[in-house]
Amino acid sequence: MMVLVALLAGAGSDQHGAPPVPIGPGGEPVTDSFFFLHQPLTGNGSVTASVSALDAHIAPDLGPGTVPWAKAGLLVKDGTHPGSPYAAIMVTGNHGVRMQDNYVNDTAGAPGAVSTASPRWLRLDRSGDLITGSESADGVRWTTVGTVRLAALGTTAQAGLFVASPDAVQGLGTVPTVATAVFGNLRTAGGQLGDRWTGDQIGPGSAGFSGYPRHISGAFTRSGGSVTVTGAGDIAPAVRASLGTAGTVADLLTGTFPALIAVIALGALFITTEYRDDLIHVTLAAGPSRSRVLAAKAIVLGAVTFVAGLAGAAVAIPLGEHLARAKGVYLFPITAATQLRIELGTAALLATAAILALAAGTAFRRSAGAVTTVTLVIVLPYLLVAQIPFIPAAVMDWLTRVTPAAAFSVQQTLTPYHQVTSIYTPYNGYYPLAPWTGFAVLAGYATVALAAAAVLLHRRDA
Repeated sequence: MMVLVALLAGAGSDQHGAPPVPIGPGGEPVTDSFFFLHQPLTGNGSVTASVSALDAHIAPDLGPGTVPWAKAGLLVKDGTHPGSPYAAIMVTGNHGVRMQDNYVNDTAGAPGAVSTASPRWLRLDRSGDLITGSESADGVRWTTVGTVRLAALGTTAQAGLFVASPDAVQGLGTVPTVATAVFGNLRTAGGQLGDRWTGDQIGPGSAGFSGYPRHISGAFTRSGGSVTVTGAGDIAPAVRASLGTAGTVADLLTGTFPALIAVIALGALFITTEYRDDLIHVTLAAGPSRSRVLAAKAIVLGAVTFVAGLAGAAVAIPLGEHLARAKGVYLFPITAATQLRIELGTAALLATAAILALAAGTAFRRSAGAVTTVTLVIVLPYLLVAQIPFIPAAVMDWLTRVTPAAAFSVQQTLTPYHQVTSIYTPYNGYYPLAPWTGFAVLAGYATVALAAAAVLLHRRDA
């Protein structure tokens, strides 16, 4: 079942012609879309500016709003192609001053928002491949926020001002936003920075990559000693919402759902058929220790189901990946260790569910009651969180924390990032529990159920 569904999932989508996904220095997918007012920086040097305003507007009516990770500041980047190494010092909508580099690294500076009465001075210094970001309240007394090494930074980099404004979460989805920042006291030192600035939109402008609201584009204007820059998008690691057409390995393992129903039925029938055919007397006569009989059944059932589940997952994942990539579908990358964890975890999930069904079958002595009960406690919560996006996020988190469906976290491959506001729900592949912690919830249910079944089997007449 897992292999069949992986075949259908891998061959069922066609994303040829979709925009390419930017890849960061660490090999991870990234969002790299912003407005950049820049010029070449050859050798060592620095850029300094003050930020006196950062205002964000949210689509569709572009009314003013709070975009916590709207960004405006100074950036040094290895060229202008999306995904290239960079370091930036910035003010944000609601997280104070930050220094970020290479998409996944984030260092906090002073808290607080900027205003005309309380501007924030920023400075980036380059010395070889070392980039230092500093902040100041008055342009005189400076505090270092962080120093990073950009090993891939070329001799000539692009340096200047940037503005980005990521999508805002609105209801069950996200909407584009746009931000405008006012810079002053722009000056350069050292290197070969001149006074000829170029304004460019970096990265694609489509909404699928955190682009601009309709009829809005990036721009800059100069007035006296200040520069006003408007931009949208984000410079950050990619998440599910920002790569809506991308897939995950968990998508290829949707066949776990029908496989789960099959092993639940198998687990219940492993003992209920003996009650139905009145053969339980023969079994208990051959093995008088009832607890040992139940344990033997659990070991055989769990071992066989685990091997079958492992084989299914081990075939389904590479086969589905090959077919999906042949169709132009981008899949969030995983390491070999993560793939092994998913394969072992999926097999363990199926085996443990079968044992839980065995315990239920022992207690109910009837297949219908056992299968229905175990399906309700495992499959129903999974269907609710995996197939119905409008369930409140708090309810999704609760279902995947306290019900046996928490075990599906063994298949998660996506990482939530604190510096990216998005919809981090189980429906989108983000589970509240760590993979093996989620599996432990199912294992706990199975252990308690098996112990209760052993007590009932011992006390009741066959």
